[in-house]
Amino acid sequence: MTAVTDQDHTEHPEHPEHAEHPARAERAEPSGSPQCAGGPEHSGRSGCSGRDVEGASRADAAGPWDDGLIARRVSGNAGEEQCRVTEPRASVPQKVAPLAYGPQLGARLEALRELVGLSRTRLDNRTLSQAGRILDEAAARRGLSGQHTVVALAGATGSGKSQLFNALAGVPISETGVRRPTTAAPIACSWSDGAASLIERLGIPPRLRRRPLQVTADADDRLRGLVLVDLPDHDSAAVQHREQVDRVLGLVDAVIWVVDPEKYADAMLHERYLRPMAAHAEVMFVVLNQVDRLPGEAAEQVLDDLRRLLDEDGIVLGEYGEPGTTVLALSALTGEGVGDLREALGRFVAERGAPARRISADVDIAAARLWPVYATRHRTGLSEEAREEFSDRLADAVGATAAGEAAERAWLRNAGRACGTPWLRLWRWCRQRSEPSTGRVTLRGQHDEEVTARQRVEQAVRTVADRACAGLPAPWAQAVREAAVRGSQGLPEALDELAVRAGLPPGRPPRPGWWPVAVLAQVSMTALQFAGGLWLLAQIIGVMAPNLGVPVLLMVIGIVGGPLVEWSCRMAARGPARRYGLEAERRLREAASGCGRARVLDPVAAELLRYREVREQYGRVMGVAAGPGASTGRG
Repeated sequence: MTAVTDQDHTEHPEHPEHAEHPARAERAEPSGSPQCAGGPEHSGRSGCSGRDVEGASRADAAGPWDDGLIARRVSGNAGEEQCRVTEPRASVPQKVAPLAYGPQLGARLEALRELVGLSRTRLDNRTLSQAGRILDEAAARRGLSGQHTVVALAGATGSGKSQLFNALAGVPISETGVRRPTTAAPIACSWSDGAASLIERLGIPPRLRRRPLQVTADADDRLRGLVLVDLPDHDSAAVQHREQVDRVLGLVDAVIWVVDPEKYADAMLHERYLRPMAAHAEVMFVVLNQVDRLPGEAAEQVLDDLRRLLDEDGIVLGEYGEPGTTVLALSALTGEGVGDLREALGRFVAERGAPARRISADVDIAAARLWPVYATRHRTGLSEEAREEFSDRLADAVGATAAGEAAERAWLRNAGRACGTPWLRLWRWCRQRSEPSTGRVTLRGQHDEEVTARQRVEQAVRTVADRACAGLPAPWAQAVREAAVRGSQGLPEALDELAVRAGLPPGRPPRPGWWPVAVLAQVSMTALQFAGGLWLLAQIIGVMAPNLGVPVLLMVIGIVGGPLVEWSCRMAARGPARRYGLEAERRLREAASGCGRARVLDPVAAELLRYREVREQYGRVMGVAAGPGASTGRG
């Protein structure tokens, strides 16, 4: 298996004598000057004759490959390999059934798409980049053939993956040798038609596309639908080789990791590839190659140690019929164990489930990496207690309690003015006029009150934001805080305007229906005092006959009845005054609460609602319903 193909010379510019070899191989030759597959130098070695070329031409005419891939035909006459590279023909459009995802995977992808859309304004592009890439790759793979499974052969330098690639294809397609790196670019080999679009998606040019040996392809009909890709070495000294490996590994449906007895425990392989791809266990094969170099029971011991390392990497092994990674031991050089791998590959390809399992594993990895920015184990949101406390703080800042007490006192003063005795009202008026206007000290100025009110409002906003953020992941907590801060801008000024509009109405408080009766009673008591006084005065000056009993009784009734009526009115006014004060306080509290809800609580609740939506979508991405930690308070 040391035959050199077109790709071998093309990818290694250190051979200047073969620099134009691919052009010669792919150029259509005149019918009178047939050439062999490898160019003139191969023609001299293999001795291709005109009869051989005619036979190959008849074979091509009998069954041409119709997908434009480069076909290799080998006829084993007398042990000689006689080959010919046919010119790539125009691809014939073929009707292949596109890949169909199951209902569960389709729902998870749709949930992931909704999750990314809802999160773009809250999370940075770097956090969502992997999820976006998975959605793009899932959509691209869905539009391609569902009857083919793309499997990559990956391994370290000298692991023998190219030998295994040739052994599975039954023809020396990929170059093998001691020169490192040997494989410089991915090579694809398809066992059936209709895989051209899949191979193009991998970025493999037509000159690096191959077909297996016709006899082997007919014998291994179970591999129909397989597209095998030989990758460069993942530990290659050439950076571009490693970049190609990483790029193609993100696009294939499954991977066969080829390890050898010397490098099967390589830290680079396990830490960079196997451990991060532990979720892809069901679409991975790990084969221990070159077991022919291990004497006795050493192969079983190395294989057991390899299983132990894979278990430490978190890779589930497919043992006892359970789904997981298949681990095999073989020798591509001697053919030992290659049949077992071919049989396992046949079953794997026949299931047609590798693409969906690969995408599902990618979604699992993306969901696991997004866990810190979506999941929480605590109940989140705003409780009614937090809302009421916020409203109370705003009401205190706007002075709702003081306004209610002032309204109550105003009601009582109005009742005192309307129902009090004239003499008491006169005494109060004289007392107010006689008190000096100087000497009164203002305990708190208007500026101090404004500063205090603003501080109370800011403290209320910080408190409600902290309670709303409790338990939220950092990005969503930051979004909630920013919403609260934006809403708090201009809130003190808005509360001041509400206090003016919703405060005490101008003029006197309204009077109850019994006030005219009380005023009439007070006037009657005053009239009795005047009547008794005039009667006594008339008796003193001799106009009327002396009779002290009646006028004195009238005066006593008026003097005692006036304060009694005033006291009764004051007692009766306490209830309405209290209700009037509470109503004034309620109006101011509702106004302050409505302003705080519109400016702060509603934006905060909107952020919490958005988080609840993304948390539910994240639960669907994970394949489970949203847990209790997703509940939030709603506005």
